[in-house]
Amino acid sequence: MPERADITYFGAGPALLPTDVLENAAAALVNFNGTGLGLAEHSHRSELASNIVNEAKKDLATYLDVPDDYEILFMQGGGSGEFSATVYNLVAVWVERRKQRILKELGVEDSKQLPENVFKELQKAVDEELKIDYLVTGSWSLKASQEAARLVGAEHVNVAADAREINGGKFGKIPEESTWKLSKNPALVYYCDNETVDGVEFPGFPETLGPKGDDGPIVVADMSSNILSRRVPVKNFSVIFFGAQKNLGSTGVTVVIIKKSLLPPAVKDADPSLLRKLGIPNGPVVLQYSTIAKNNSLYNTLSIFDVYIAGQVLKKALKTFPNKVDGQQAQSEQKAKLIYAALDAHPESYKVVPDKSVRSRMNICFRVTHLESGIDDSEKAFLKGSVEAGLTGLKGHRSVGGIRASNYNSISLEGAEKLAKYIEEFAAKPKK
Repeated sequence: MPERADITYFGAGPALLPTDVLENAAAALVNFNGTGLGLAEHSHRSELASNIVNEAKKDLATYLDVPDDYEILFMQGGGSGEFSATVYNLVAVWVERRKQRILKELGVEDSKQLPENVFKELQKAVDEELKIDYLVTGSWSLKASQEAARLVGAEHVNVAADAREINGGKFGKIPEESTWKLSKNPALVYYCDNETVDGVEFPGFPETLGPKGDDGPIVVADMSSNILSRRVPVKNFSVIFFGAQKNLGSTGVTVVIIKKSLLPPAVKDADPSLLRKLGIPNGPVVLQYSTIAKNNSLYNTLSIFDVYIAGQVLKKALKTFPNKVDGQQAQSEQKAKLIYAALDAHPESYKVVPDKSVRSRMNICFRVTHLESGIDDSEKAFLKGSVEAGLTGLKGHRSVGGIRASNYNSISLEGAEKLAKYIEEFAAKPKK
């Protein structure tokens, strides 16, 4: 049986974690800091738990240069939970802001019982103006848009761009920004910065979505699979969310970085009874950003052990890269360049799936066409040989097939070189 040191795991998530982090976590799970209790046994209400949360927040803010006017939340539910949470929270913010605007225009004081004329104006605004915009560039952004339609109705969801329309019905490109059909003052504009399944990554922040004063746009980004791998212009976003299980830690924690202007006291929580009357759903309290923020992420029983692992990953990253995320970005780009160069050198044996302009540095998706007997045989042989070479987790997502090398931060430069070498060696084998 192979040892851990013999394997380079390219799985898409849960992803490889640094061995020294796991060793520290294993000891903490049995007896944390000489307390006689394992970390998973300590109360989430304890000072110990609060300290772990606060330290992880501080280190994340340091590593990514998160400005002071943003709050960091540790939540549960994964990226899929955030598809719902962003809708629940930001639609409620839109409603509250729109209500305040109507009150001001009509010269009416705010009160628990909304005057009928104010309610009618607000209902009209919801019916005619409420839109949620989605840039659909892959499987995850598609699911996010579908969840929004399920929650608030398809009439309120605007797919401002659909990459399949410019790529023969398949994902693999990002439409030109000039073609995006964005709504006027939407409750949010969502996009997935890196599509894990399809290997598509935005090269940078879309210029079209740049800040335009205090009124928006409200930009939401899912960075589950490329967070911590490159510099993020945090100021351009209202909400950034990501599951921990790719570049930050273990499964069980979801992080939200949110602008404080979207939280009380800057904006009041919308009245639940008003939302119901307007036909807008109220989300579960465990997905309410204001509640999680007010309780320092400890409203309910958070997995402190998983936050601890994330914190240890951040401490290791800060120690490894004195220039913080910029150092990791340089390494991530170097690793991706090695692997893509090996694939591009053998067009008769490999076909990279996404367009070159949007190739992901994190999830390298390709097909193997080497054998004369066809793609299926080629990919079976490639995967069999890769396991024998100690390169595991390379099978593509079940929905699209093919090969996927997830080049997350925990993949060493040596591991990327090992994969590039195997790609070269496989291409040199007989085709029959």
